Amino acid sequence: MNKLASMEMFVRVVESGSFSAAAEASQVSATMVAKHIRTIEQRLGARLLYRTTRRQQLSDIGRLYYERCKQVLAEVELAEASALELQASPRGQLRLVAPVSFGSHSLVPALADFMESHPEVSVELTLDNRKLDLVDEGYELGIHIGDIDDTGLVARPLQPYRRRLAAAPSYLARHGQPQHPEELSTHACLGLSYWRHHDRWRLVGPDGATCSVAVQGRFVANQGNALRIAALSGVGIVLQPDVVLADDLAAGRLIPVLPDWSLSPSPMYLVYPQDRRPTAKLRSVVDFLMARFGADPSIPSMTTATDFGR
Repeated sequence: MNKLASMEMFVRVVESGSFSAAAEASQVSATMVAKHIRTIEQRLGARLLYRTTRRQQLSDIGRLYYERCKQVLAEVELAEASALELQASPRGQLRLVAPVSFGSHSLVPALADFMESHPEVSVELTLDNRKLDLVDEGYELGIHIGDIDDTGLVARPLQPYRRRLAAAPSYLARHGQPQHPEELSTHACLGLSYWRHHDRWRLVGPDGATCSVAVQGRFVANQGNALRIAALSGVGIVLQPDVVLADDLAAGRLIPVLPDWSLSPSPMYLVYPQDRRPTAKLRSVVDFLMARFGADPSIPSMTTATDFGR
């Protein structure tokens, strides 16, 4: 006799209060119900139910078995519902949050491609450099730059976030091209105001060499694109992500400065709350973004449980 069917019948007997009620709910005979219960008791070698003409009562073993059966049946139901969900077409609104520079320069074009392929999905994107709580603030997905300290999240590694130095040709024509990071101390450097140490740049160079240099400048802003525009205007040397400077460098509007030196790359992750039942929408966008921005697949995801910002 099917073990799962017998467990389901036992739960039904307990919850309905009698063999006859369970038989009626299951559209089988009371004899068949009794056979299921007897099969379980023979397999376990223990009595599950005590019956009198007026009522039935669970034994201690029966009570424990009932609770465990409910858990097992719930897991089976969840597995089947998840399988059906994953076969469904992605649909509904996706709420995600990302750091300003990466979000505006890289993520938005990627999401446009995703929406083109999934016409029933709409996107609400928040760009914010603050560390946000995905669950409390209602986000399904986020991009996080830096180390992860939230064990309630699944963290899928993306390509490292890299920042480089650049300046306008007009600035370099007036002040010259520095040849070593220590020379940056005599240049106008454009500072990002929310960096904890915006007046000191710690750079990594050839063969892992490092240099920490105190920098100064007359222009500080809290947004990378503002610093980019200041650099284009010849105000000073900017230290910003590849995604912010790439087009200007390719067009010659900005020139690389100390191209062998950069800020140490920061780890970047695609993060989402642990969920034993991911929707087709979430799974499809995670797969899409990992294919577009994912790191080396040999790098493991970071999570303390089931594996399904700047």
